[in-house]
Amino acid sequence: MAYVITDKCTMCGSCKEVCPVEAISEGDPKFTIDADTCIDCGACAAECPADAINEG
Repeated sequence: MAYVITDKCTMCGSCKEVCPVEAISEGDPKFTIDADTCIDCGACAAECPADAINEG
């Protein structure tokens, strides 16, 4: 199951930088994860300083 970014996102961009498959893009008002591209590696969740990324 793909990871999701919650409303706690601060738009810092750290998750996008570590995603190995480029599944994360800048949205409004938060970053979003493409569920079809996400490989469930968890790199984004581990990197998020706001703890805004959870398993969907």
